Amino acid sequence: MHRRKIPHTPVEITELGFGASVIGNLYRVTEPQDAAAAVDAAWDAGVRYFDTAPHYGLGLSERRLGAALRDRPRDEYVVSSKVGRLLVPNEHPRGVDDQGFVVRDDLRRQWDFSRDGVLRSLEETLERTGLDRVDVVYLHDPDEHWRQAADEAMPALADLRDQGVIGAIGAGMNQSAMLARFLRETAADIVMLAGRYTLLDQSALDDVLPAAREHGKSVVAVGVFNSGLLSQDRPAEGMKYDYRNAPTDLVRRARAIAEVCERHGTTLPAAAIAFPFAHPAVVNVTLGMRTAEQVRRNVGLHARAVPDGLWAELREQGLIRADVTPPPSAAGTAPSPR
Repeated sequence: MHRRKIPHTPVEITELGFGASVIGNLYRVTEPQDAAAAVDAAWDAGVRYFDTAPHYGLGLSERRLGAALRDRPRDEYVVSSKVGRLLVPNEHPRGVDDQGFVVRDDLRRQWDFSRDGVLRSLEETLERTGLDRVDVVYLHDPDEHWRQAADEAMPALADLRDQGVIGAIGAGMNQSAMLARFLRETAADIVMLAGRYTLLDQSALDDVLPAAREHGKSVVAVGVFNSGLLSQDRPAEGMKYDYRNAPTDLVRRARAIAEVCERHGTTLPAAAIAFPFAHPAVVNVTLGMRTAEQVRRNVGLHARAVPDGLWAELREQGLIRADVTPPPSAAGTAPSPR
């Protein structure tokens, strides 16, 4: 699998990444053997970029990912995790986490973008994963904490990067406007953009993507299925869009895109994975994958050629923005622009 370099850093990541939130029991239990098999399948398919966070399952994702990777050659893969949410004892547990993960709530999350909070969070991540380092570190959802995140957390990460402790630094969010600020105003190398550059939402063209190009920085695209609506060949009522039931008008639009995909001999999910590579700042698409079967399906979709004519017809019909740059014919075979 092709790798792309994060500019101005020593880090190279494969075009497809393994998102480990779901093996932290996101929405439902993932059995330990299924989590391990998913990581094994990703490795066998050539995936060498793995993303996790303390938030995911109150540390469960980090523990499971670290255990699955621990015996692999360390220089062959890249791991990213996140800071900003410390895990602290929960004084009032109710039995189950209330933020979407099916785990016990003996711990709770505590926002902290201070320098000390960053250092403590990274130390605890290394303890949970059992790894000797984390290659990429993102500030996690600092929406309500811009000032502390920009003035304390990012400089702390920059110091660690400059010392060679971390390879690359950035922020990960569901919005694009603040990510653009991180690229323009801080030492961030890369941002993780969730759901804002997809077949159904190209709002990142207004801010973070031009900021990345202007400053020679990079974007990892996640949430490319918009929580599920773009994940199947034929979208249906009741599917999720941005974590909620999809509005009827968006279901209709997704179906219209799917019909164009069919006419061009491809599928909606294959096009959804290929689409972010339309923009030269995007170096990776990371997908949450719970089982080995899901890994093999997504790797196969990523490798599938998407005809050039598809993008032209989608623009002509107004199903994607007119200013979208056509993606390469096959994301999996596209040469690196870096």
